[in-house]
Amino acid sequence: MTDRVATTVQDGIADVRLTRADKMNAIDPAMFEAIGAAIDALRDRRDVRCVVVSGEGRGFCAGLDMASMAAGGSGLSKDDRNDDGAILPQHVSWGWRTLPMPVIAAVHGVALGGGFQIMSGADVRIAAPGTRFAIRESYWGLVPDMAGFALWRSLVRDDVLRELVYTAREFEAEEALALGFVTRIDADPHAAARALAREIAGRSPPAIRGAKRLLNMAHDADPRAMLEAETREQVAVIGGTHMMEAVRANMEKRAPRFED
Repeated sequence: MTDRVATTVQDGIADVRLTRADKMNAIDPAMFEAIGAAIDALRDRRDVRCVVVSGEGRGFCAGLDMASMAAGGSGLSKDDRNDDGAILPQHVSWGWRTLPMPVIAAVHGVALGGGFQIMSGADVRIAAPGTRFAIRESYWGLVPDMAGFALWRSLVRDDVLRELVYTAREFEAEEALALGFVTRIDADPHAAARALAREIAGRSPPAIRGAKRLLNMAHDADPRAMLEAETREQVAVIGGTHMMEAVRANMEKRAPRFED
């Protein structure tokens, strides 16, 4: 799948790149399979503490390759759901959210339609100035079907989302930042994402993974469930080797040395 997605791992950071640059990383069936496989390959890797996902060439992802998706929608409507309840076109977006480690999207050029939904699955989204975005599906007579609605409800106001879904209009990074789709803007989003990933990778892995589980619950869980989950996650790390190493490193004014 290296003609669609390439993954390299170094210093606890997985760098995942969409590599169909000649087609603006447009999504065809092979791209769906490759992104899904990349997500699945990362799930159980203890040596990966943070993921950066980006696109090669002139844009992050131009959305569906409509020439290869002439059947309509994603072209992959088979109801074959994984343990998270997602079919493959949803998994390529929702899967980033369910990975145990944080995911940072570095976005430039365009993130349209399916590309916008893939980006939305990241924990943090850093965009280059002038990047063009759109929830593009209604332009083609489609509805967003790649987990976007499950992801966007925690990012933006309901009326804002409705307007963008109904109209399919394009908007740029500055508006995306103001609305909440983008975390921040940087002239070199990939370098900024890598720098943030290094910072996250330097924190205690069990604490970061526990925090992500809590953050994933925060939008939907009732207060009692959240309180119980907070306690459960804290009990799992307090007094442990990773926590004690973090304390020692801070006291000794050095970088912590965490085992995977």
